[in-house]
Amino acid sequence: MMFKHPLGATLLTVLLALVASCTAFGPHTVRRDRFDYTTAISDSWKAQMLFNIVKLRYGDTPIFLEVASVINQYSVESQVNLALTWADPITAAITNFQTAGGAARYTDRPTITYSPLTGEKFARSFMTPIPPSAILSLIQADYPVDLVLRLSVHSVNGIRNRYGGAARARPADPEFYPLIERLRKLQTSGGIGLRVQKTSEKEATLLTFRGKMNEAAEADSLAARKLMGIDPRAQEFSVVYAYIPKSDRELAILTRTILDILIDLASFIEVPDLHVEEKRVNQSLLEETLPGRSLEPLIRIHSSRQKPADAFVAAAYHDYWFWIDDRDLPSKRVFSFLMFIFTLVETGGKEGAPIVTIPAG
Repeated sequence: MMFKHPLGATLLTVLLALVASCTAFGPHTVRRDRFDYTTAISDSWKAQMLFNIVKLRYGDTPIFLEVASVINQYSVESQVNLALTWADPITAAITNFQTAGGAARYTDRPTITYSPLTGEKFARSFMTPIPPSAILSLIQADYPVDLVLRLSVHSVNGIRNRYGGAARARPADPEFYPLIERLRKLQTSGGIGLRVQKTSEKEATLLTFRGKMNEAAEADSLAARKLMGIDPRAQEFSVVYAYIPKSDRELAILTRTILDILIDLASFIEVPDLHVEEKRVNQSLLEETLPGRSLEPLIRIHSSRQKPADAFVAAAYHDYWFWIDDRDLPSKRVFSFLMFIFTLVETGGKEGAPIVTIPAG
């Protein structure tokens, strides 16, 4: 078919362009959608986490919603109508009639499924202690041992960590910070490690100390062993979940739950003085100090009346904004580290995943 009229050729070109664009529409959305949804889910996770940390500090009930699935369905429809009538030069008729029409429709139907953490799922996810083997695996993966222990344990061989929970707030035992400082030096020098072995069809986790070390590392090793009350000559120590070890060749680690970690981090919030005066929230614990220097807080969460202009994450509560400065790299690292801590405790349920049917057309 060949159009002699310019209108017919133009409409045919438009129709072909619409058909070509529809055939390539789907693949082009993958790159855009993946990063857009990744950014949106990440930002919402951070805001939800900070909001619940603030609520815990104020004695409020935390509520967590998981994004269970994201399904996006697109529909593009186009239609072009063309009718041409013109005079026949042989009969010399004067009839000349032209009509043209087009229609297009674009539909975007995102379906996002939220799953609230309640009941058994909440208890399993937030109130189950982190396995001691998982703590040592993080240390083995070269996460700073002092950060890991400050964040995720109540005690090591009876040496208690600081805890900021209002009901049982306490400072750390005098031996705790010297212990994690020695362990940090050992970790830097490669003096400590992890070994997993099977005994009686069960996996046993062992903390190992390297045999040959330089003089400085040897001094740190002996000092750490003395603080923990373990055998200064042994190279391996079995790791158990307990407060007090049974022998000098056992390392007893009393780990925290996710909820314990969030409550402790909430104690570092710089709450408004007005809220303390109104008895809405308790005063923050005094900053702990070491001999000759002050101890940096695990995280710094600020508060202000105005929304911050340069925040890594921010959440509004009781007419105040609570936020982490985007230039505060240590606080950002601790906050992001919470994501890895979450993976150490089972969060999935026993039920199967929902079956979703998506129309092809």
